[in-house]
Amino acid sequence: MKFGFFDDVNKEYVINVPTTPYPWINYLGTENFFSLISNTAGGYCFYRDARLRRITRYRYNNVPIDMGGRYFYIYDNGDFWSPGWSPVKRDLESYECRHGLGYTKITGKRNGINTEVTFFVPQNYNGEVQKVVVKNEGQDKKKITLFSFLEFCLWNAYDDMTNFQRNFSTGEVEIEGSVIYHKTEYKERRNHYAFYSVNAEITGFDSDRDSFIGLYNGFEAPQAVVNGKSNNSVADGWSPVASHSIEMELNPGEQKEFVFVLGYVENKDEEKWESKGVINKKKAYEMIEQFNTVSKVDSAFEELKNYWNSLLSKYSVESHDEKLNRMVNIWNQYQCMVTFNMSRSASYFESGIGRGMGFRDSNQDLLGFVHQIPERGRERLLDLAATQLEDGGAYHQYQPLTKKGNNEIGGDFNDDPLWLILATAAYIKETGDYTILKEQVPFNNDPSKADTMFEHLTRSFYHVVNNLGPHGLPLIGRADWNDCLNLNCFSNVPDEPFQTTTSKDGKVAESVMIAGMFVFIGKDYVELCKYMGLEEEAKKAQQHIDTMKETIIKHGYDGEWFLRAYDDFGRKIGSNENEEGKIFIESQGFCVMAEVGVEDGKALKAMDSVKKYLDTPYGLVLQNPAFTKYYIEYGEISTYPAGYKENAGIFCHNNAWIICAEAAIGRGDMAFEYYSKIAPAYTEDISEIHKLEPYVYAQMIAGKDAKRHGEAKNSWLTGTAAWNFVAISQWILGIKPEFEGLKIDPCIPKAWDGYKVTRYYRGSTYDISIKNPNHVSKGVAKITVDGNEISGTILPVFNDGKTHNVEVIMG
Repeated sequence: MKFGFFDDVNKEYVINVPTTPYPWINYLGTENFFSLISNTAGGYCFYRDARLRRITRYRYNNVPIDMGGRYFYIYDNGDFWSPGWSPVKRDLESYECRHGLGYTKITGKRNGINTEVTFFVPQNYNGEVQKVVVKNEGQDKKKITLFSFLEFCLWNAYDDMTNFQRNFSTGEVEIEGSVIYHKTEYKERRNHYAFYSVNAEITGFDSDRDSFIGLYNGFEAPQAVVNGKSNNSVADGWSPVASHSIEMELNPGEQKEFVFVLGYVENKDEEKWESKGVINKKKAYEMIEQFNTVSKVDSAFEELKNYWNSLLSKYSVESHDEKLNRMVNIWNQYQCMVTFNMSRSASYFESGIGRGMGFRDSNQDLLGFVHQIPERGRERLLDLAATQLEDGGAYHQYQPLTKKGNNEIGGDFNDDPLWLILATAAYIKETGDYTILKEQVPFNNDPSKADTMFEHLTRSFYHVVNNLGPHGLPLIGRADWNDCLNLNCFSNVPDEPFQTTTSKDGKVAESVMIAGMFVFIGKDYVELCKYMGLEEEAKKAQQHIDTMKETIIKHGYDGEWFLRAYDDFGRKIGSNENEEGKIFIESQGFCVMAEVGVEDGKALKAMDSVKKYLDTPYGLVLQNPAFTKYYIEYGEISTYPAGYKENAGIFCHNNAWIICAEAAIGRGDMAFEYYSKIAPAYTEDISEIHKLEPYVYAQMIAGKDAKRHGEAKNSWLTGTAAWNFVAISQWILGIKPEFEGLKIDPCIPKAWDGYKVTRYYRGSTYDISIKNPNHVSKGVAKITVDGNEISGTILPVFNDGKTHNVEVIMG
């Protein structure tokens, strides 16, 4: 069942049924100011940090779901409703939500009044702009009142939802003309405030929540809207909100347009006040002036659309499959950008309170984003490296506002360091910018401990070498990529966090996945050593890699697939010897990507075992059989019901590694089969089962052991976005950046006749036509560039600002 449709021309997903199976959301903003918005206008806004600079309040896990947002109400002669259907939930004559790239447009019509609201965050602007168009499409003259509403958060989202004995006495606002200013705690240690304005004279306002809503009312029937009149309330203590009311008369066919701005302002300490107790509004005035007319808003809206069109032009495919085209050309790249900005911090499943920016997460997110704005990738790499510890380990997370490591979480996730090598190599392969290796970067954000970025990568590499277990495999630490495989925790205390609790010395439990990562990623480190002229170090590093490869074969293979790990007792995990959890997905992906066992058939056996034991109609499960009891030596993974999350759920992130692995061994049909099972556009027809947005990846889909097999959870902020873009763009379509240039190496279904890819790379555009006359999956017989045949599969780097025509014949 569908709840909308793709509009590929406008790069929008159009929802025409407000009661989607779960709120389907979008993200607004690209730099510092961000908003989450659902198809019924729920959600919230923040500046840079979803925990420490929350601007509007949102209540997760609410009943009914998705309550709180930026709402508009139409009061029409006693009848009242919202253009987004919710929160009033009156029947509408028509409803439509268009989620576009960085904007959302919601339109509702009732009793002949059509109201359209466009929400977006303009480029280089610390605020959300809302353009409201109210039109009388009926036959009679109408006298109506438009109410706006949003609820301010008291900045620190955690404190906002916990410290009520203080919070219920701190709320402060100022009202000036048509602008409501939120200044709670401004006179103390804060240098920032928020405001909500409209470019019209208002009939009334409210800034006190209980006055507007009524103590025993909800968002669906605020008392002021029920009465059709604002109270002109001023918040004093209690909970500050912002609501305007505008009375208007509309003749048949007449429309009126309004611009609302929710803005964020920071002032220098010496410039905080205009006069005693009155905030300095100079910057707010400037922000309001910037969008005080509809024409200014429309111009900024076009600028935003052009910005996204430019970003998406860096990589596009033209194929016979419209679903593939829309995923590659629009939605996958869009999600990569959003995920790069957010990491795992703020979604409808991540509250923005408990997590900052993840170290491994952000490094992986960069893989799918670096071709769009590489300079921001460079900045992010340096920020991440600065949270690295002197031994090569790293803080697992950092706060985006401070860019400091998160002490509450700490480190000792032993896969973390390797991701920094992979991401830095990806940046250099994309840009050819080796200067990043010579940048001075602190360890643990301590400038006195700064060293080159290359030294950071060296310590990352040797963090694995210096932390090997009894079998010569890497120690897992608190966990590897699978945060729920906690082999040193042994927790039997409720509420004890699995990821930060350790009761073992951590010198026994080993990870075969990290071993596969080390072989796969280590070759990039070797190449960087050679570039730096460190031939002896390159040889030494290669020896470590070769030894690890041999160790995997000797101690990490189980006859038909790769083991997952060894526990604290030195026992195998992910082995045919186990009663449950016999085979895991992660080590199969990374070991085969690293070409371990390719020559002797072990890799092929492992991939066949993945198909046999892990495949389902909705994707590959993480392990099989599912755990049915709690294994204290395994940790959190065995606490989930069978088929959910890490306990045999379809963890979409690691499905991409199998896609890449299948491409590595030349099985294009299998690679694309796995790709199309989890790519969102291919799930649109089963939205009633899938439940979440059909335009972006989810982290998890319930596995074959679950009662809700096929149902997704945790959409938007997942490494699935970046890795699936890498899988389809580099491993299947085969346009792959390398240190020396752009490599052409497709691995596609045999039935494909061919396709075209346009790829911007190092200052030039490549129009690449790939033809498959012999219907093979893999292999390149001939490449011509601008009519001249080249040897090998690496395209020349022109860096000339021109377009070059490439023809590839597979065979």
